[in-house]
Parts: sequence; C-alpha cells; structure tokens
Amino acid sequence: MKHFLLTIVFSIGLVSMLNAQWVSPGNGTTYTVNDLMEVSNGCIVWYEGNNEYRIINNITISANDKLDVNHSLYFDNNITLTIKGSIEAINTDTYHWLAFSGNSGVNGCIRLEDATGPCVFRRCYITQLDGIQVIESEVVFTDCHFQNFRCEQQNAVVNCMNCDPVFTNCEFDNNNGSAISSPANGQTSPQITDCIFFLNLGENRPQINLGPGAQDSIRIVRCTIDDGDHTIGGISIADLMGTGATKILLKDNIIKNCRYGYNQQGYNLSSVIIGNQFINNKLETNPMNGGSGISIYGMDENNKAYIRNNVITNNHWGITVINAADVDLGTEDNWGHNVIHGNGHVYNYGANYGIFDLYNNSAYDITAVGNYWGTIDEQEIEEHITHQFDDPSLGLVNYIPFLNDDGVNETLTTNFEVSPNPVSNGSFTLSLEKAVPTEVTIYNVNGQRVKSQHVDNSTQVINVESLKSGVYFVVVRNATKKSIKKFVIK
Repeated sequence: MKHFLLTIVFSIGLVSMLNAQWVSPGNGTTYTVNDLMEVSNGCIVWYEGNNEYRIINNITISANDKLDVNHSLYFDNNITLTIKGSIEAINTDTYHWLAFSGNSGVNGCIRLEDATGPCVFRRCYITQLDGIQVIESEVVFTDCHFQNFRCEQQNAVVNCMNCDPVFTNCEFDNNNGSAISSPANGQTSPQITDCIFFLNLGENRPQINLGPGAQDSIRIVRCTIDDGDHTIGGISIADLMGTGATKILLKDNIIKNCRYGYNQQGYNLSSVIIGNQFINNKLETNPMNGGSGISIYGMDENNKAYIRNNVITNNHWGITVINAADVDLGTEDNWGHNVIHGNGHVYNYGANYGIFDLYNNSAYDITAVGNYWGTIDEQEIEEHITHQFDDPSLGLVNYIPFLNDDGVNETLTTNFEVSPNPVSNGSFTLSLEKAVPTEVTIYNVNGQRVKSQHVDNSTQVINVESLKSGVYFVVVRNATKKSIKKFVIK
C-alpha cells in the first residue's frame, strides 16, 4: 500500500511538471494576453483585485505565432516568456506605461530566440526581472524604461547574441548589471540612439559591454552615460579572439563620472569617435587600473581609431594607446579639433601630481595635429604627452601644429624633407618648401637638444657626424611655421 501511494504521489508530481509550461501550436495564430489566459491551461491568470495578468508557468510562443501584448504582464519567480515567433508590445496611452514586471525576489526572464518575425517593444516599462535575452532575433525597443533588474542569472539587462538590436530613446537605470551586453563568442551590432544610462551596476563591468560586432556597424549616438560615482565603466567593446572585423561609430555622446569612459580592445576593431564628451571618468581609485577618457588597446595595428571633435577632460588619463594600434587624432590635411586637457592623477595622497593628456604606450607613431591641449605653450604640451621623447621604445606623437582655445591654429606646419633617411654618411640634406630664414634643431630620443643651426637656403646639408647611431628628431621653425620629423642615423 505504501508503495502504491508513493507511486501515485510521484505520478501527480510528474503530471504537474509536464503541465508547468505551455507552447503555442505554431500555426500562424496571433494571441492577446487574454487569449493566453483562456488557452494556456492556467499558465496565465487574472487577479481581479490587482487588475493584472500574471504568468505563473513558462510560456513559449512558437515560430510563426505572434503575441500581441495589450495589457501589463507580471511574472512569478523563475518564469520565462519565450518568443520564437514574434511579439508586439506597443502602448498608445500617453499617460501610462505598458509594464512587464516582477516583484521583489523575482527572477523572471523574457527570451527572444530565433524569432521568425519582428519583436517590437514601444513605450514599455520593464522592471524587476532578471534579464532579457535576444538570440538571433530582430528586436526594436523604442521609448522603453528598464529599471531595477536583478541580473543574478545573467550579467546584463539585455543580453544579445548574433543580432542587431535597436534601442531608441530608452532609459536604463538602477539595474544590478550592465545595461546592454553581448558575448565574446558571438557577433552583435546594436544600434543605440538617444538613450540614457545611469547606475547600471554590473560588478566590474561597464554599462555597455559588447563583444565583436556583426556585419553592420555598432552605433552609439547621442547617449548619456553617467555612473553616478559608483566606479563602473562607461563603454567597452572588445574582440579578444579575432572573431570578425568590428566597425564602431561613437558620436555625440556624453560619458561622465565613470570608472573609465570608452575602452576598445582586441583584434580588428575600427572606430570613428567624433563629437563626444569624456568628462570626469576617474572613479577608479588606482590610476594604474583604469581611468582613461579613451583607451585603445590593440593586439596589433588593426585596432584602429579615428578621433575628431571630442572634449576629453578631467579623467585620470585623457587618451591611452596600449600595446599596438593605429590611432588618428588629426593629420596635416584633416585636423583633429579635439579638446584634450586637464587629465591627470595624484599618487601617494597628493604627492607627484602628473598631467597625462595623451599616453602613447605603444611602439606605433600617432598623428595628433590640430588639437587644443589647454595651453599654447609648446613645452607644456610636450610635458602632458608621453611618447618617444620620454621613452625610446615608444612611438612618436606628432602634435604640431596645435590650436589655441579659439580653435585657431597656433602654429602652422612647414613642409620639409630629410634625405637620405636613414643617414649613413654623416650628413643629410634638408629640403625646405622655400628659402626663408629657418632655425633647425635636432633632439635625441630623450628630448635633449644635440644640435642647432640657422638656415637661409631652401636646400642645406646638415652635418651630424658627431652624433651616435640612433633615432633623432629634427624641428624646423621660421617666423610663422614649424614642423618636426623623425630620422635615423646608422
């Protein structure tokens, strides 16, 4: 008898588990929330007193079927709403939100997986869930508010993989994880426009944390990202495994009060960074662990960045270029017009204060022509830039000519050539664009002046027989122009 009773109890439990979900038939049906209450065998119930629909068991909308959400929907604990067909949650009420909500302690999840139709969320308030998963699905979020996500079983409010999700005019705030993320082993190119990110506290993760991009560019445009003094990064985009060729547009954003502003790391990334503000990103207590307005960390020179018209100030580091990269901060034909100044940090409780507006911690040269560095004193600018003058193993930063605070060129470049280069016979020929009185100064890699000479002709032989083999810099200056080139003595 006891064995019989146990068998009955076990059978009842098995039936209960089998009925703990509902899957639509996949025959092209469109369901409202009320329809699901009627057909889902009790997976959705109506609470009259609370005026709410509540999902109490898992529901899957199969391929080719559609869910039309026309009423707020609440989740019980550990409930997943899976969409393999399509979903449309569009609120036309001006004064209210269409809510997807859990309660305190709830780990509800929305999962969009291989959706056969578009998934659209407009003017939705999505709160107190564990997260939203978007896997190989077309999804658009417009005018949505994501708040108080728990992010215990996944690391972000919206996790995306192998898709190009669209976020327009959305707000992410006070969530216990990153706002938007994608994995290292998938290719995802989100389109993020006019959104606000505030206090999305992923443990040691930035508010936007992306892996390699897909065929389309990753676009983050006109967004505000503010950490609110909680030591979380702003944006990180990385391809550490060389998965693809990631293209990035970062335009007209404000990234402030974060542990760091923007990090671009790995292989085959190419970014256009234009018109942004990177301000006060220095909440990392140890500057050796972070605090850059912009950090470009390349595994090789195929990590590229084109940087124009940005304001980069009051960070631990303005711009850091690490290991290997191809960084363009302005050329003689296309000036940078970036404002880069006031970036630095304090060691040992106030001692040894340093300004680090640009730190080239790579062996690659950087062009940084036509930027404003907070001063028009050339020596002071040099002191704020770390490059080959400071360490012979580093690449050279060419920051001349530079701008004053009105955006007017403070020094104009002059064209000249050094030949031969490398120098092998104790002298080289200096060729100027025209014959004007010119001062020629040669510096070694330690920034020490080793030779000076006045030149009046357009062509002049410069004797360097007394100089040892190595890398040198020649600076030519006349009444209105100045320029610098590197040359080698064998």
